[in-house]
Amino acid sequence: MRSARLAPALLALAAAWLAMLLLGAGEADRALLGLLYADDPRLAQAARLLTELGGSALLLPAMVAIALAAWLLRGDWRPSAWFVAMTLAGRLLVELQKGWTMRLRPDAHEQLAPITSFAFPSGHAANATMVWLGAALLLARGRARPWALAAASVLALAIGLTRPMLGVHWPSDVVAGWSLGLFWTLLLVRLSATRPKDCSPASA
Repeated sequence: MRSARLAPALLALAAAWLAMLLLGAGEADRALLGLLYADDPRLAQAARLLTELGGSALLLPAMVAIALAAWLLRGDWRPSAWFVAMTLAGRLLVELQKGWTMRLRPDAHEQLAPITSFAFPSGHAANATMVWLGAALLLARGRARPWALAAASVLALAIGLTRPMLGVHWPSDVVAGWSLGLFWTLLLVRLSATRPKDCSPASA
């Protein structure tokens, strides 16, 4: 994505994040949470399984495995290293925001999954976006790239939706997580494309 088109997209994502911070956890959020909550035990179980694709226990090994596979297949370690650095730094950013905002989790419904931190933004939504979409943007090539982007987008959206389904996040937390994850991914992918090339006598 070129800089002229990227800047408005980043501004829109930042505005969405700010709106979710300022307007979230209110009556509209509570009403939407009630609509999304998984009252059906079978639906709740499916959400529990899917939500794991955005959790640390799976994302960290998946991130390393994807990076190693891309390195071995392409013979260039730099995109893989950038992907790992990007996602780890993004995860840290998520945790810093949680500690800063200190938004409490919703309590109107039973929480159907374990929680260990504050609510805003959704770490599952943000981290899934950064890992799966980041892998598609940085590491997928050729004809596989559009399919990888589509699959990563659907997966990140589905993982985010499981969080209010399980009663552990406000919908605004999830939108903020998606916004943050996409902002960080697009920004870092753009920066990776503008890094100075290695200098060598042959290129001088």
